[in-house]
This record gives sequence, C-alpha cells and structure tokens, in this order.
Amino acid sequence: MTTTTTNPVTIDAPEGLPYIDIERVFDAPVDAVFDAHRDPDKVRQWLGPDGYEMRIERWDFRPQGGYRYVHTDPQGGDWAFNGTFHSVRENEFAVQTFEFEGAPDVVSIEAMTFEDLGDGRTRLRAHAVYPTLESRDAMVEHGMADGVIQGYARLDALLAT
Repeated sequence: MTTTTTNPVTIDAPEGLPYIDIERVFDAPVDAVFDAHRDPDKVRQWLGPDGYEMRIERWDFRPQGGYRYVHTDPQGGDWAFNGTFHSVRENEFAVQTFEFEGAPDVVSIEAMTFEDLGDGRTRLRAHAVYPTLESRDAMVEHGMADGVIQGYARLDALLAT
C-alpha cells in the first residue's frame, strides 16, 4: 500500500543532544490520525518499515496502558518493542516509553502532539528523549528515519480510505 503526498517528514536529531524531533502534516482530520495510533488493527497496517510484518501482542492505548509488538523482516528476523503509555488525551497528546528489546535498558520517552490545523488537516509532532547520546545515535544509524517515512506513507494511504 503506497501513496504519494506533498507533506514531507521533518526529522531533527541535533548534534550533541540526546533527542529526536519528528514532524509531519497529514491530510486527514485529527480524530482519524489519533484513531490510527489508538486502534491496533490500524497501527498494524502502517507502523514500521516497508516489507515488515507486524504482530501486536498487546496494545492498550490509554493512561498506564502498555504495548508489545514484533516486526518480522523479509529475511524472517524478529525485532520486538515494548513500552507503557503514560498520558493519553483524546485527539491531543500521548506520552509513552519505547524500548527495543534487542537493546534492553535503553528506554526512550516519546511525546506525540496531535494538532488540528482545520480544513481536515493534522500536524503530528513527536519528541523522543534517549538516556544517552549514544543510544539516540544508534537509533538514527539503524534506519529509524526510513521506517518513519515509509510508515507515514502507509498511514497516508490508510487515512485516505
């Protein structure tokens, strides 16, 4: 499932600082973009790199809810992730932890802001803080940007249906 869009993804990983900022505008209303993050059936369709299958073991998108999912790459390798949703405000905001199980004890804290731009458009902003600069750099070096860009393209297609 692919789509074309005129809305670029902006990813900023400032030199010497242990965080990543991501921003993307979607041509869909805020409630649809928020729901695509809340509903595990929808999340499964868009989150992660192209060509990976996603198995969601748990997805409880509410305060103190949690998640665990596994991406399987085209070669059959598994990549597991887990975390806790700390704050969730309908159509506005969510804070979660994020841990790649291949690098245990390296947990980032991610905040997502869903901004209604009017005219059926939404700006999604994400701010992820890592425990060290090295762990942030490892995320960048392992293709995080490709997965985000590809996933958001699939999210565009999902939102268009």
